[in-house]
Parts: sequence; structure tokens; C-alpha cells
Amino acid sequence: MPEDSPAPSAPSAEHDPLTEGAAEDLVHGICFKTGPPRLLGAELEWLVLDAERPWLPLSPERLTAAHAAAGALPLNSRLTVEPGGQLELSSAPADSLTACLDGLQSDLTAVRGVLRGQGLVLHGLGQDPRGPLRRLLASPRYDAMEAYFDRTGPAGRAMMRSSASVQVCVDAGHEEPGPLGYGRRWHLAHLLGAVLVAAFANSPGRDGPYRGWRCARQGIWGDIDPRRALAPPLHAEPRAGWVRHALDSEVMCVRSPGDGPWAVPSGLSFRDWLRTGGERRPTVEDLEYHLTTLFPPVRPRGHLELRMIDAQPGEDGWLVPVAVVQALFDDPEASETAYRAVKALADAYGPRCAPRNPLWRSAARSGLADPELRTAAAACFRAAAEALPRLGAGRHVQDAVAAFADRYVLRGRCPADDAEAGIGTGAATTTAAEAPTTAAAAEVRDTADAGEHRRRPPAAKGPRP
Repeated sequence: MPEDSPAPSAPSAEHDPLTEGAAEDLVHGICFKTGPPRLLGAELEWLVLDAERPWLPLSPERLTAAHAAAGALPLNSRLTVEPGGQLELSSAPADSLTACLDGLQSDLTAVRGVLRGQGLVLHGLGQDPRGPLRRLLASPRYDAMEAYFDRTGPAGRAMMRSSASVQVCVDAGHEEPGPLGYGRRWHLAHLLGAVLVAAFANSPGRDGPYRGWRCARQGIWGDIDPRRALAPPLHAEPRAGWVRHALDSEVMCVRSPGDGPWAVPSGLSFRDWLRTGGERRPTVEDLEYHLTTLFPPVRPRGHLELRMIDAQPGEDGWLVPVAVVQALFDDPEASETAYRAVKALADAYGPRCAPRNPLWRSAARSGLADPELRTAAAACFRAAAEALPRLGAGRHVQDAVAAFADRYVLRGRCPADDAEAGIGTGAATTTAAEAPTTAAAAEVRDTADAGEHRRRPPAAKGPRP
């Protein structure tokens, strides 16, 4: 990772009570670790479907067996299970785009192979259309998350059980200003984020409040909580803005020792907890945990974690957003071009925080049918395509990005347009292994409307930090 910032003042032990000042110093010190951009990482979430009958939910026993088989593989990436049964592969930090993509591709090939032996496939779609789905995992953590999110409506359960994304992690950047400075990269991430939502939208809304949306997953994330999924105000200095946002956000849960239930306080911000104490005062460990329960579209964790991209279709559709993001953040020329392109969107971003402002809402509802987003996306994809050879990307990666731009970006389309129609799985990446899933969304709609399959009551998933 980049060079560490000066160590913040903090209590001498993780379990010692925190003061408000020490908490502010700690968050301030860890949110942006500045230095030359060197490393890249990606986290890929996948739905697990039956290869022959992708419209049917899988039994818990079958999912558990699949997870165990995949978990037994000798992988370079970290494999984890989301409580809805989704599989996630998280790459190790890589020092080049090629190293990141090759490592994930090798692990994906191994996981797909072992799942294929069980009649299952990985499917890239931002929101599972088979719901409501059961919660597969049970623990005090997930029980507490379910209870917390249920207070604000069904969006939390929908997000936790059935969403899937491509998350890309880039270094925070230089301390000094400039195209690769952390302040510029923070600003770029929030304006470019709307473009990425629109370009890679792959969760068409069928009914309910997100009917007709290209990226229903983004709508669901935006509605899980009054504050937890929001970005800080874009006009604020990045470190100061994030410190205020983090400490003024509600505590999701207070952990208890052992296997007992965790408390779920109501209306208690972390700052309130620091000031009032309650049954016990918060510790460094509590603060670190609290930070993992905040889900803004761009999360500063020393590096920048871009969380707004839907899972992508096809065997290797996932590599397109990873390549595009790295090119636009870490190639100085492409970064400057992208910043100029998205700066024109600042008026539409307005004073409201992402993802609840007009720019992000339009991206989620309309995708690249929005003419301003389409213009910005075209400029950004051109800049990324020009940068990829400079970053050492192979011909396969360059061709995948070019094919995606031709199929979607230049035509004002997004993968959701194909997913909704059930006509394909991505930019020239469909394979025989995934072919049975191409019409899954359409078949789910038909069977659900006909009432042919009984559904279990909703349950919840807790997002893994």
C-alpha cells in the first residue's frame, strides 16, 4: 500500500476506552494513506445458479456443499461467502493490472471448474431476480444487521441477500495536489462513479420502487439507511469530511462477547456513544468495526474502494471495469482527460450527497440513455483505451474494453438492456458454461408471475467488510 501517514494519537490498547479526540485522530489517520499510486485490487461477487434451471433458488445444503468445495481449492485470492449464498473472490493487492487480472482469472477458472462438477455456474448480475431468498449464514453479526436494516424497510434485506458487484480498489494517491493527488482522486471518484453506474448497469428493475431502472441495485443501496450508504459532502475537505461522516453515522450494533446476541441501539451515532458511554464506552476495536459497517459508494480504507459497479455478465466481463478504473485513476494522461470529462457533470451532482443526488439517480434509472452521462462515458472509455497499452495491458484486455465500448457505450446502452431482454451475457464474452443462464431473468419473471414456484419469506444477508 502507499506510504503510511503519520501515526495518529490513540489509546495504548485496542480495548481501552476512546476519547472523542482520539477517535477523530484515528479515523483521520487511516482513511487516506498517501503515496505514489502503485497497487490495484478487485473484489468480484457472483450469484451461484443451477446450470440447467437457473431460475430456481438453490437449497441451503447444495449451496453449502458448493462453498465448501470452492473453499478447499488452493487459491491466491480470498474466497468468502455472502449470507445470501453469493461467492466473493478478493484479489491480493497487485502491482500491475496484468498481475491483478491474471490472479483473479486463474482462481475463477478453478472455482468454475469445481462448481461445474456440481451442476452449478457463477453468474454476473447485479441483483438476483429469484428473490426473496433465504439467509444462508446465521451469526450474531448477521442477526444484528438484519434487525438494524429492518427498521428502515425492505431495501436492507434485498441488498444483503441478493446483490452482487465488482469492487475496484485503487491507492489514495499523492499527498500533494495534482492529477494523482488524493483530493483530486476523491473528487474524480464521486463524479466518475455516476458514469460507472450508468455504463456498467446490470440489474434491471422489474417491479416495485425500482421498476424500469437500469441499475436497481444502486437504488436499493441508496435506500438501505438514511446515512450509512451516503458519501460525505463533495465540497468538504476529504479527510475532515470523512471523519465527520463516520463519527456522526449511527452505530449499527454493539458487539458482545461469546455467542450471545449483539445489541442494536436506535439513533445512537458513534459520536454520541463516545460522549455518553452507555453500558460501556467504545474502544478502538469498536471504532474499527463501525467503519466496516459504512457503505458509501466510495469508501476510504487507506485506499479508495469503488463500490458502485454491478456484477458483470460473461466469463470475463468483470475485467472491463477493473481495467477501465485502473486506467482512469493511475495513468496521469487518462486521469486528466477523465476529470475534464466528468467535471461537466458537477452541476447535475449538486449539493446532495451520492447516491441520492440527481446525477447518480439518473445514472441508476437511465444508464447511458442519459445524454450527458453517455458523452462523459465515451470520453472516459476512449481515454482508458489509449492508456491500457501504456499500463502494459495485454491484447485480450484491450479487445474486451473496446468490445464493451462498441456494444454499449457508443450506442448509449448498458448490460441491463441485454439482461432484461434475456438476449446475451455481455460484450462478446458468452461461453458455453454460462449459456444456460442467459434467459434466467426472463424465466424468473414468467414463473413468478404464474405463481409456479412458492417463495420462502424474506431473510437477510450482512455485507462482509
